[in-house]
This record gives sequence, structure tokens and C-alpha cells, in this order.
Amino acid sequence: MDADFVNFVRHRGDHHLRTAVLLTGDWHTAEDLMQACLGKLYRVWPRLDTTSEPDAYLRRILVNTYRSWWRARWRREIPRADLPDVPGPGDMGEAGAVAEDVRKALGKLPVRQRTALVLRFFDDLPETEVADLMGCSVGTVKTHTHRGLRAMRGLIPPDTVVNRAEPTGSGVQ
Repeated sequence: MDADFVNFVRHRGDHHLRTAVLLTGDWHTAEDLMQACLGKLYRVWPRLDTTSEPDAYLRRILVNTYRSWWRARWRREIPRADLPDVPGPGDMGEAGAVAEDVRKALGKLPVRQRTALVLRFFDDLPETEVADLMGCSVGTVKTHTHRGLRAMRGLIPPDTVVNRAEPTGSGVQ
């Protein structure tokens, strides 16, 4: 039992951690979320049918635990007039800068829109599975996805996205 669990975490843990980072918008919170979720998964692992896909089970735990944390935080969060200065990410290259812009934009979205986008496009889940995980209808997932994408287009500067259709080295300046 323990060896199977360890093997699963070694092979799939990083993927789920990246999902948690996109859901929470913060690396440290994502690590806390993953630790809590892996603890929950470990407790039920002996009863879990590991011949099926344990990824789906962990994904459900992630979404539900994050939803609970967000609701609890929202109730106790106190708005502040001034935000502290946070140092920038530094020089991380074009791809890293784009990824940082996407993470920041995701962090500005309402939780349900962010969850729909992360599950649809990062985890590449079908709308029906996203609806099941979020506890809503497929139409609601489509609405959150549409609104989230529209908001992301407004939050990410147009010059941030690299146009991949344009050939490199074409001499056009």
C-alpha cells in the first residue's frame, strides 16, 4: 500500500502541484493545499481502487479542499487600503514572463472562473468532468470558461503573447 502511494506521488505529484499553483495563485498556498490533499488521499488509499485512475480522485480532493479554504478565507479576509510592495520575479526569460503574466491574471479572476479555466485547459478535462468536479452544470462551466477567457484577454497585455504563426528570422521588424 505505501509503495503504491509513494509511486503515485512521485509520478503524478508535480502535475497536481502545478494544478494547485494555478488554482491558488500562490506557490506556498499550493504546497499547503497539496500536503493537505495528499494526507486525505493517503487516509483513503487502502480503500481506493488504484487500478482505476487515482488522478481523478486527487483532483476532486484538490478542488473541494480549495473551495472550502477559499470560502473560509473569504469570510475572515480583511481588505486593506495599501498593499505591500512585493519584489518582482526577476529576469526569467520570455516564456517565464508569459507564464508569470498568466498566473497573475488567473489570480485576479473569480474563483469559479479560475477553477474552470485551470481544469479545462491545464488539466485538459472535458466540460462534463469539470462540471462534476465543480458541482455545477455543463452550461455553468461553459459560462465560467467564456467569461474567464474574456477577462484573461483583458488582463494580459496583447504584446505578451508570442505569435507562433509568424515565422522566426523572417527579417520583418
